[in-house]
Amino acid sequence: MPASELIYDWNTVAPSHPAPGRHIGFDDETLRDGLQSPSVCEPSVEKKLELLHLMNDLKLDTADIGLPGAGGTHAAGVERLAREIVEQRMQIRPNCAARTHQNDIRPIAEISQRAGIAIEACTFIGSSPVRFYAEDWTLDKLLQLTEDAIKFAIGEGLPVMYVTEDTTRADPDTLRALYTAAIRAGARAVCVCDTVGHSTPDGARAVVRFVKNIIEEQGGGIRLDWHGHQDRGLGVINSIAAIEAGADQVHGSALGVGERVGNTPMDQLLVNLKLMGWIDNDLSKLRDYCQAAESSCGWTIPVNYPVFGRDAFRTATGVHAAAVIKSFKKGDTELADLIYSGVPAGLFGMRQVIEVGPMSGKSNVVYWLESRGIEATDERVGRIYDHAKSASGVLGEEEVRQLV
Repeated sequence: MPASELIYDWNTVAPSHPAPGRHIGFDDETLRDGLQSPSVCEPSVEKKLELLHLMNDLKLDTADIGLPGAGGTHAAGVERLAREIVEQRMQIRPNCAARTHQNDIRPIAEISQRAGIAIEACTFIGSSPVRFYAEDWTLDKLLQLTEDAIKFAIGEGLPVMYVTEDTTRADPDTLRALYTAAIRAGARAVCVCDTVGHSTPDGARAVVRFVKNIIEEQGGGIRLDWHGHQDRGLGVINSIAAIEAGADQVHGSALGVGERVGNTPMDQLLVNLKLMGWIDNDLSKLRDYCQAAESSCGWTIPVNYPVFGRDAFRTATGVHAAAVIKSFKKGDTELADLIYSGVPAGLFGMRQVIEVGPMSGKSNVVYWLESRGIEATDERVGRIYDHAKSASGVLGEEEVRQLV
């Protein structure tokens, strides 16, 4: 019997929102918004190229390759990434962030022309009352900036995504005015931003539906994106809620790197949508993607990080380990993946790991030895087991080998 048939899945009994039945797009923000984290380092161009190729392998739709308006080596790096997409005939499409100002948009157009590829200009502007008050803005001023920037970008041959910052704390009248002006000016995509991680799933659904209605009022045919942050730890579930409400594309960054506590973790979002059956992307390189982001950004994956943290599939608890070991002895790796895990390790290039520690049973020791081709004699098992019971934590590889 397939192991999956041994699970009664309450998640599918009465889902309030069925699978969308349409393509879900992904925009990777690792190389731009993700690098705004004060705790990451700027990767070399070579490392950025490695990450870009992994994004392409994961079949992500678009990637934010930088803000060339910053100039200097940053702009040169953006052009190198754009050329790589062209030269290697990659499927992923590039976009670049820009303020609603010609000085930010012009460098995108110049790189686009030199590289020979369309680069979507993601022109962003604040939208919430708190920003209006702090910046002494007026709605008329923002409407003029919006129209001028979008028309200039289109005149330079760039497709435009219009991005309102702090959308989830903005009032309906302001949003209606800004998005309507952007669409009428020629924007082909709009982005709803939970810039400070304020939203709950209900809030995400509500604001996305509201903006979706504005798009329909303007004749439709406009892509709707969702950009979330992790301040309340709701990045993934808010992205799912946004998709349920009609978002066509969702944003994230590798390992959730980004300003403050970070952006929606792209890897966790992909894992969940894959397990929900909403996407069919091949995620066999997702581990490589996470490890490349960790090394290139000077990041450290927490040991308890979902799926790709060191402890995600490790156990030293006797009862848990015994069940996994029995599954392995049945020759059923799928069962071993599911018996004490809600995520099948093998689907994402990972595996179950049995350790020996103070909460282990003798079966842990036997398995540890036999899995390494070491004979599990009674005397050997007893010596390791007794030592583990008096230890302060899980025994390391060399420590156990010395006891052998």
